[in-house]
Amino acid sequence: MFQYNQKVLFKHCDPAGIVFYPRYFEMLNDTVEEFFDSELGQSFSQIHQTASIPTVQMNATFSAPSRLGDKLVINLEVCRIGRSSADLDFKTYCEEQLRFSANSTLVYVDTNGKPNSWPDSLRRALQTRLQGED
Repeated sequence: MFQYNQKVLFKHCDPAGIVFYPRYFEMLNDTVEEFFDSELGQSFSQIHQTASIPTVQMNATFSAPSRLGDKLVINLEVCRIGRSSADLDFKTYCEEQLRFSANSTLVYVDTNGKPNSWPDSLRRALQTRLQGED
């Protein structure tokens, strides 16, 4: 499981001082980018020179509000790898309390926006982090 730490900043909050829900999606995207860079050894800036990896589906559950200054831990797990797609599972905690969970599907696409098979090196890197694999 990959963990990403995110402090809730002023820019994440609405006037009531709680995270405005679209900001969670930005945090998840930051988590994915850091996962690809630090865990898979392939940064989005490198990948996006010849392809892209958009999120094509996301389901989310908001369990409890997060507030300005909270220290969140976002856990990312790879659940499935397809020919050109991958499913990810996210759980976001503050201390022991679940704040937000989501699952998403990413698709590797070529410069024409068409799904394409994961490059071998990226597929191998993803497979080593597949949930339940040792």
